Amino acid sequence: MNLFNFNNIGLRNKLLIIYIVSVFIPITLTHIAFYEITSNNVRTQKMNDISLSLKQISNDFRTAIDDAVEISSKLYTEYELYNFLETKYESSIDFIHAYYNYYSRIYKEVPLFSTVRSLNLYTNNDSVIYAGGVNKIDTLVKESHWYKDSESIRSSYPVLTRRIGESGKLDTFSLIREMDYFTTKDSTQKILELQFDIGIMDRIFHNVTFPGDIYLLDEKETIEYSTNPKVNWSEGNIQYDTITFSKDMLVFEVPFNVPYLNNWKVVGVAQEKVLLEEVQGSRNFILYFALINLVFPSLFIVYITSSLHVRILRILKHMRKVEDQNFELIKGVNYQDEIGELTQAFNRMASKIKRLINEVYKADIQKKDLELQRKQAQLSALQSQINPHFLFNVLETIRMRSILKNEEETAKIIHNMAKMLRKSFIWGKDWVSVDEEIYLIKCFLEIQYYRFDDKMQYHIDVDPEARKCIIPNMSLIPFVENASIHGIEPIKGNGMINISIKRDGDTLICQITDNGQGMEKEEFEQLMRSIEQVENIGEHVGIKNVYYRLKLHYSNHFDFKVKSVEGEGTTVKIVLPFQK
Repeated sequence: MNLFNFNNIGLRNKLLIIYIVSVFIPITLTHIAFYEITSNNVRTQKMNDISLSLKQISNDFRTAIDDAVEISSKLYTEYELYNFLETKYESSIDFIHAYYNYYSRIYKEVPLFSTVRSLNLYTNNDSVIYAGGVNKIDTLVKESHWYKDSESIRSSYPVLTRRIGESGKLDTFSLIREMDYFTTKDSTQKILELQFDIGIMDRIFHNVTFPGDIYLLDEKETIEYSTNPKVNWSEGNIQYDTITFSKDMLVFEVPFNVPYLNNWKVVGVAQEKVLLEEVQGSRNFILYFALINLVFPSLFIVYITSSLHVRILRILKHMRKVEDQNFELIKGVNYQDEIGELTQAFNRMASKIKRLINEVYKADIQKKDLELQRKQAQLSALQSQINPHFLFNVLETIRMRSILKNEEETAKIIHNMAKMLRKSFIWGKDWVSVDEEIYLIKCFLEIQYYRFDDKMQYHIDVDPEARKCIIPNMSLIPFVENASIHGIEPIKGNGMINISIKRDGDTLICQITDNGQGMEKEEFEQLMRSIEQVENIGEHVGIKNVYYRLKLHYSNHFDFKVKSVEGEGTTVKIVLPFQK
C-alpha cells in the first residue's frame, strides 16, 4: 500500500494547502464561531422579547377580565339588588318605580369601566317586566351557549364565556355569575351577565406587535379567540390540537392561575426564522468576508507561483512528447533561476537525442527496410514461379475434352472450378460487389451439388437494391463452405442452405442458414471465445479471417452473430454498413 507523501503533491497545491491550513481554516472557524454566538444571542433576545409581548397581551386581557370581575363581585354582595330581583311586584307601576330607583343607578356605573359594554340580569321572577337589561330565564336562554357553558361552575365563581353577538356568531364575550349570595326558601334564580365591548379582544390581542399567531385557550384547550385568519374561532368549538403547524414553529405559553380563568392560557406561535431575521445581514457579511479571504489570496498565490508552476508544466509537456519521439525544443526566454537552467538542460538533451536518432537509429531502419525489400523480392520471384494461367489452361483443356465426350455435367463443374480459382488468384482486390460474391458462391454450390446430388439443396434471395453494394472480398463464402461441409455433409438426410441478402435503410443484412447437424454447446462457446483471440488463429481459420477483416474494414460499425443448435443447424447473421 502506498503511504501518503507530501512530496507527491504539486508545487501549486502545496502552497494552497499551506494557505488553507494556516490562514483560511482558522479565519473561517473564527467567523463560524462568531456567527453561532451572535445567532444564539439574538435568538435568545428575540425569544425574551416575544415572551414579554405575549405576557403584555395576557396582562391586558387579565386586566379587562378583572374589571368585569370587580363589578360582578360588588353586585354579587349587594343586598338591594337581590331585593330588587326577589320582590313580588303587585303591579307594573311598582316594578317601574323600583327599576328607576335602584337598577338605573347601578346601570349607570357600568360605563365607568371601558371594557364592559352592558349589564344584563336574568331571573325567573314572573312579576318583573323583562326589559331594559332585565331578561327572563326561559327555554331559549337555557338552550343558549353561554348558559350551558357556565352552568356547572358559575355558582362558585364568575365564568368567562362566549355568546352569540350581532353577527350571529359566537364572537361576543361575557362574564356570567350566579346571584346566590343571599338565598331564602322562596328565592328565585338570578344570573348576572357583564357583556364585554365588541372590539375589546381585537384591541388586546393586536395592540402589541407579535410575529405570529395568538390563541386564547380555555381549560379544555378549545380556541376561544385567535388572531389567525384561517381559524374560524367564532363558528363554534375548535380544538387547538386540530391546528397543524410546521416543524420550524416556536410555541410560547402564558397560563392564568385565577379561579375564574383556571387553566386558561394564551398561546403564541411564531416561525423560528423570524427570530433570526436580524442575523441574516451578519451572516451574509461573514460569508462575503470569508470568500474575500479565500479568493484574493488564492489568486495572488496563483499569480506568484505561475513563474514556477507554468514553466514546470511546460517542461513536463515537452518531456511527454519525447515518449512519442517528438524532440521539440522549449522556446522562450532563458531565465536564470533553477527552472531556467532545467529548461536549458532539457533542450541540450533533446538536441543530442535527436542527433543520435538521425545518425544511428534511422540508419538502422534504412538497413532493415532494405532487407525487407530484398525478402519481398524473393517472395515475388517465388510466387511468379507458379503460373496460374497454366492451371487455367489445363482445366479448360479438360473441360473441352468432356464436352467432346458429351460429359456436360463434368464440364460444368470444371468450368465452375476454374472460375473459383481465377477469382481466388486475383490478389490485392479487397472489395467486391454483392453480385460478384454471389457469383462465386453459386460456383461453389454447383460443385457441392455435383458432389452430393439431391442431398444438398440451396436457395439464394438477394434484394435488388443490395446487388450493387460493396463488401469485403470473400466475406460470405467461408460460411457457405462451413454450412456445406460441416453442416449438411455429416447428416444422413437431405440438407438445405438458405442465403439471404437484404437492404434495411443504411445497413446490409446478410444471413446464411443451414439445417445441418449444428454444434454442441461447449464447441459453440469455445468458437465464440476463440474469435476474440486475435493473436492465436488456431482452428476455424476461415471464420476468424472473415471476422478480423470485417473488424479491420468497419472497426466497430458492424454486427456479427452466430447461432447454432445441435441437431437443428447453424445461422450466421452479418450486418454491415450499406456502401455502393
